[in-house]
Amino acid sequence: MAEAHQAVAFQFTVSPEGIDLQLSHAALKEVYLSGLRSWKKKFNQLRNSFVTGVYPASPSSWLFMVTAILVTQYSRLDPSMGMIGKIKEHLPEDWGAYKSEAFLSALAFSTGLWLALIVTMRSILKMLLCYHGWIFEEHGKISNTTKIWLALVKIFAGRKPMLYSYQASLPRLPVPALKDTMQRFLESVRPLKTDAEFQRMAGLARDFERTLGPRLQWYLKLKSWWASNYVSDWWEEYVYLRSRGPLMVNSNYYGMDFIYVTPTPIQAARAGNLVYAMLLYRRKLTREEIKPLMIQGGLPMCSAQYERMFNTTRVPGMEGDTIQHLRDSKHIAVYHAGRFFRVWLYHNGRLMRPRELQAQFQMILDDPTPPLPGEEKLGALTAADRDPWARARQTYFRSGVNEQSLSIVEKAAFFVTLDTSEQGLQGPNPSQALDAYSKSLLHGRCCDRWFDKSFTLIVYRNGKSGINAEHSWADAPIVAHLWEYTIATDAFMLGYDANGNCKGDMDSSIPPPQKLQWDIPPECQQVILQSLSVALALANDIDFNAFPFKEFGKGLIKKCRTSPDSFIQLCLQLAHFRDKQKFCLTYEASMTRLFREGRTETVRSCTIESLQLCQASSPAVHTQDGTRLRLLRVAAEKHQNLYRHAMTGAGIDRHLFCLYVVSKYLGLDSPFLREVLSEPWRLSTSQTPIQQMELFDLQNHPDYVSFGGGFGPVDDDGYGVSYVIVGEDLINFHVSCKFSSKETVSYLRLHGENPEEEGTWAAVRRLLSLQLLHGGKTYQRRVAALIRPDTPVFVNEELTPTCSVRFTSASLLSDFFLGLDCLVTLGYSSLGFSHCLLA
Repeated sequence: MAEAHQAVAFQFTVSPEGIDLQLSHAALKEVYLSGLRSWKKKFNQLRNSFVTGVYPASPSSWLFMVTAILVTQYSRLDPSMGMIGKIKEHLPEDWGAYKSEAFLSALAFSTGLWLALIVTMRSILKMLLCYHGWIFEEHGKISNTTKIWLALVKIFAGRKPMLYSYQASLPRLPVPALKDTMQRFLESVRPLKTDAEFQRMAGLARDFERTLGPRLQWYLKLKSWWASNYVSDWWEEYVYLRSRGPLMVNSNYYGMDFIYVTPTPIQAARAGNLVYAMLLYRRKLTREEIKPLMIQGGLPMCSAQYERMFNTTRVPGMEGDTIQHLRDSKHIAVYHAGRFFRVWLYHNGRLMRPRELQAQFQMILDDPTPPLPGEEKLGALTAADRDPWARARQTYFRSGVNEQSLSIVEKAAFFVTLDTSEQGLQGPNPSQALDAYSKSLLHGRCCDRWFDKSFTLIVYRNGKSGINAEHSWADAPIVAHLWEYTIATDAFMLGYDANGNCKGDMDSSIPPPQKLQWDIPPECQQVILQSLSVALALANDIDFNAFPFKEFGKGLIKKCRTSPDSFIQLCLQLAHFRDKQKFCLTYEASMTRLFREGRTETVRSCTIESLQLCQASSPAVHTQDGTRLRLLRVAAEKHQNLYRHAMTGAGIDRHLFCLYVVSKYLGLDSPFLREVLSEPWRLSTSQTPIQQMELFDLQNHPDYVSFGGGFGPVDDDGYGVSYVIVGEDLINFHVSCKFSSKETVSYLRLHGENPEEEGTWAAVRRLLSLQLLHGGKTYQRRVAALIRPDTPVFVNEELTPTCSVRFTSASLLSDFFLGLDCLVTLGYSSLGFSHCLLA
């Protein structure tokens, strides 16, 4: 095979006639170019480390400093106030002439002064970044203090930062005061408990605060002084790597392609462009050319999570997994129709072009070789429980061809699945097709993804694509940053020719992909089948619904002087209340990347204020005009404050989590912490903002934007809700739950036990679907008819088949839109915006 010849640089044989040495010039050339590329990469890394290490100064500023000091010396001026002379006195006498000593002394002084200025500027910048008063100010009303602070930040932040330039200047995540955390916790659980339950919980909290809490807090503060972040390492280890359940659905998440357009229907071509765009991103990442993410126009966020994006895999272990990260990888692993392949990324010392990558993928698609025994479903090991996978890896993949092939997969830059199915908005029912698309990205066939890799690129037969990411190494915004760049580069920079193929030329001498070999014994095949059975049961239990909401977006919500995120969170609270007639512990992910190595914090969105709003919106409650609007504003502001506290290190759950870890290290038991950390999150929500809007042109190409992504429900009896706010007029939702839970609408629908799906409520849901999802123009019903089950509803519109089926498979969606409609029509009618929705 061609790839085998490429691996041998020389051969020699010994015979009676002597030694016969045969050199492979092509292989030697590859070895030379590979080594040259490796040395270039090491040099660039060394240079970047130096540039980042002296930021916000630069090497040119050092040269300027040295030149300025030398000029003053030759001008017989002494800006050092005698320090240069002191340095000269301590130089050895045999170091040369007087002028040489003077030059060396000036050089040493100017370098020392330059380093002192760097330390001073960094210290000042770190102190400035510790100020968070700006985040609590009303939007659009900036105080003079904040204006002065922003000006100082811009002065000391420097110019043209590299990706990691601000890492040393970011402050450490502070440990909240124990008293404050206890107070915020009790306030967060008050809406969820009866008076008796709350009094019992308050007693546990007071007892913990008086006895065990201060001791645990002392150890935690000690760690915060020593570690760069007192949460992140424990969060990664105990929440992710020590988890023994399946990664698929429970931990991994997905990102979706454009849904209204497909740049090309040719699978190999789309894969070629997407892989090439990802490799361009990797090159920018290696060179640290990606600009650090800024908020408020100049406040840097932590970039530490980008480091392990490529060349990374999660390796299963018996007690806990580990993350394996390589500095570089020259190949990718590809799965198609049950076979694994290795595709090289470089040829003749250069990155392969898109057209050449397309040819590689086309060869894989055309390869008729059947899978080896056990190969087709091998990926199911990464989809199910971790312990069986760890044992199988230890037993069957420690030597021989299995070890070699597994090493190729795990050491790949990333994993690519050339899926044999077609996905997207297609068929007679586009809404159901979108749901199937989401489920495919989340779990596929349970054996055609490698869930351990940092991410898997999925390209379908009709050219649609998506990404499935492992969660332990980074959070969703990091992967979203890569995915935004990838699809934007594919659509707007690389493009395709008139026939849908990748543009550019190709070298026909590139060797074909290498098919991986496996020798999987029957015992291992049985383990694979058992893992597949577990994974299939989990995948089949997931009900998913993804949809765009186009009637209005953040533009209208912001005109109403309300935070779009708070607005959506309150809609979810009202929807859940209407569905269950009770409230639940609600998780919303917030970021803490204003601090070094920060990841996430929890915002507990269910508050006393949201409870009062939901209760006031009940059909049985009669309130005065303006009461609901006032309650809405109070609840939205409360939610905003919770989010602000979480972003600035004053959250609840990460602090309690770390206190619990300390208690386990000390061998101490806390009934309070044990109960708090065992409470289920019945409503888990997350917003993934678009971070690089400059890459997309929503005015001229509104369909060329990612549909966002989603995840599975955190609790078996709960819902997972992901949403992305796109531009001013679009919100995309991804909602998941489990059929097996009797607490979800999906269970009732599956078992035919949901009589409310027929009759009045079904008509209301279809009516809302027509108006809110498909822009119906004849929606004339009064708000009272929408929210009162006892009010007759007269549907005078002709419902299309697409509209009428929307809520027959919805889990939380129907009640979500009821909540949305209630807030908009009841809360904002006095502001005069209801005509935008009721026309």
